[in-house]
Amino acid sequence: MKLADDPEVEEFRARFSAFLDAHLPTEAEARERPRSSAHVPDWARRWQRALFENGWLLPGRPPEYGGRNATLPQQLAHLEELAHRRIYHSFNPQGLGIIAASLLSFGTHEQKRRWAVPILRAEITAALGMSEPEAGSDLASLRTRAVLDGDTFTVNGQKIWTSGAHDADVLLTFVRTDPDAPKHKGLSALLIPTASDGVVCRPFGSIAAEDDHDFNEVFLTDVRVPRENLVGPLGEGWRVANGSLGHERTLLWLSYAERLQDLVRDAEDAGTGQEWYATLLMDLTALRLLGYRQLGPDRNPAEISVLKLLGSEAVQAASLHALEAHGADALPHPARTGPYHHMNNEDFVSSWFERYARSFAGTIAGGTSEIQRNIIAERILGLPR
Repeated sequence: MKLADDPEVEEFRARFSAFLDAHLPTEAEARERPRSSAHVPDWARRWQRALFENGWLLPGRPPEYGGRNATLPQQLAHLEELAHRRIYHSFNPQGLGIIAASLLSFGTHEQKRRWAVPILRAEITAALGMSEPEAGSDLASLRTRAVLDGDTFTVNGQKIWTSGAHDADVLLTFVRTDPDAPKHKGLSALLIPTASDGVVCRPFGSIAAEDDHDFNEVFLTDVRVPRENLVGPLGEGWRVANGSLGHERTLLWLSYAERLQDLVRDAEDAGTGQEWYATLLMDLTALRLLGYRQLGPDRNPAEISVLKLLGSEAVQAASLHALEAHGADALPHPARTGPYHHMNNEDFVSSWFERYARSFAGTIAGGTSEIQRNIIAERILGLPR
């Protein structure tokens, strides 16, 4: 599919481009930088609110949720225009792409009004409480317990790797509400304000950089949560979780294509003309062509796993080659290995070591490469479990 063949898509792209020309914040306005994936500076909040109010935040949604009922090809054109201009969609990516999207799919009208719309308008920020010390990719093994007594849950447990939790206003938290049910059946999803008594968020550094404090341990001790904060039916947390990750994965391949395009631009001195560089270009082309196939009427949702697997591992392999090619020069921090743009996330142009280290998020978050291979084997190739 060639999107340029569709005049409606190109007219849509032109209107969005004109909006960006007229409203994009200046570099001086964007001087304050985000400290985590849930810390959104005031200028970025105003910018996200402008996108929302003009229907350009989530164009596939109806106007009351920051959109304009755009088609899937139009949504792709919207994201491509952001990528072309190096504009990060939201500095609270999980809040926008997972938590708010999940509330719009599974939440009550009141939850959409009270939580989803403020997240979309960047009036509050959100983080995702899924992983636990012994339940990472295997969400069904989580142990955080929520006991319902009347109209209130009491929650006890621990989460880890919770990105931006210390700066977030609310956590979409997956808990076990029925310990006697099969592992997949006894889960529920709760909205837990981080200001609640008993919630302790402890940020810690990562391998990417000594000053990178986005990950958190979150401790939940006798946290009382009203039943009205239950997202979806009681015991249907597995369905909400799969929907949450589905929102994250649908057009996720485009972010990997953007990272590969960045590597084509920034890693030329790591061996232009060599086999690895040809592989990089072929991976980028293959990813885009397979991604465009998902816009057609016969798309198979399971093929999204192919896109995630190919995109995330191609970024990791190319980043590793660039790291090794630059040797000791790849290690100093802070460093910049690509052009700075005030509307982008500067992690994407940091040192070669940091770029490689951050590539592991792509092969883990939203379902590990091993999980993607299982999905491909069972749902595409028809292999036995």
